[in-house]
Amino acid sequence: MTTVPTKSPVQDSRPAKPVKGKEGAVLNVFSHTFLVVWVVLAAGPLVWVALTAFRPSGDILSDPLGLPSALHWENFSNAWTEAKIGRYAINSLIILAGSLTGTMLLGSMAAYVIARFTFPGNRFIFLLFAGGMMFPVILALVPLFTIMDNFGLLDTRPGLIIAYIAYSLPFTTFFLTSFFRTLPTGVQEAAMVDGASHTRTFFQIMLPMAKPGLVSIGIFNFLGQWNQYLLPLLLNNDNEDNYVLPQGLAALAVSQGYRGDWGALFAGLTIAMLPVLVVYAVFQRQVQAGLTAGALK
Repeated sequence: MTTVPTKSPVQDSRPAKPVKGKEGAVLNVFSHTFLVVWVVLAAGPLVWVALTAFRPSGDILSDPLGLPSALHWENFSNAWTEAKIGRYAINSLIILAGSLTGTMLLGSMAAYVIARFTFPGNRFIFLLFAGGMMFPVILALVPLFTIMDNFGLLDTRPGLIIAYIAYSLPFTTFFLTSFFRTLPTGVQEAAMVDGASHTRTFFQIMLPMAKPGLVSIGIFNFLGQWNQYLLPLLLNNDNEDNYVLPQGLAALAVSQGYRGDWGALFAGLTIAMLPVLVVYAVFQRQVQAGLTAGALK
């Protein structure tokens, strides 16, 4: 007697065919249309500002959305010298160099200790840094002004550097703590067994391993500190020669509204945008790697 083999449910199961037809086509059209609209909304104003920077003031007022008939490079020279955008940009670079270095150094050291060492109060210190991100900076303006005034740091570059570091440190520590926890412990333990000190292990082993995270948070800090306006307006408002770039652009917008040199105003805006675009274009892969490294591990 022969028996007919029966097929198991597993054998009968076949992969479902992909859904094709009008629904997929409509979805693709909708997604592509949304992306095109998003690109236009995001990049359109930047392109318009850059093109307007090469136009004379008369053409800007008569046809705000027109294209430049010729490249008027004198707008940039006027913005750089007469409007003092060059001085403001140098001030921003000097302050940013000190604040970004201090933020990354202190933030990475604090994050490394919180993430890799167990001690009483570890969790509490981490929650303090996390709570610092939820505290609105506007609520600290009055006590911050009083403290800076008592220490004689108003209208000084060191005062702004310290304020920028305090402003950026909570998020930097919070981000890097999560990143340091994803790094393997074997390399650190091997270095300690070989006699490496904690300082040497941190600077020569752990920091190079955390490079993607450092680059990512460094870009965010660069953008935030480069575009910072509220803190300089409070702590650096009396001496115009010490203005940072956002303050200089605000003063330029007010003054050019009376003088009518709109070409210089848009040239100043273009100068302010260039460092941000260059930094992101150079480090965009590192930023993406740093944001996804924790999830992949």
